[in-house]
Amino acid sequence: MDFWWIAYFLIVVISVAGLVGTIMISRTQDEKYGSSTKQNLFRLTAIYAVLILVSLIALALYVFI
Repeated sequence: MDFWWIAYFLIVVISVAGLVGTIMISRTQDEKYGSSTKQNLFRLTAIYAVLILVSLIALALYVFI
């Protein structure tokens, strides 16, 4: 049973690390791309949030069913 908590932890850690990396990269803006950066950052954040949720649900279904 402890193995599954490790899997949950790894999913969360990897997803959060990707999200933090994306946010850190987006802070270095070029003047040409400044207007689209906010839109792209919102889309990437939404993708990470959905993927984290779907991954946790899928893992929970796999473990408990």
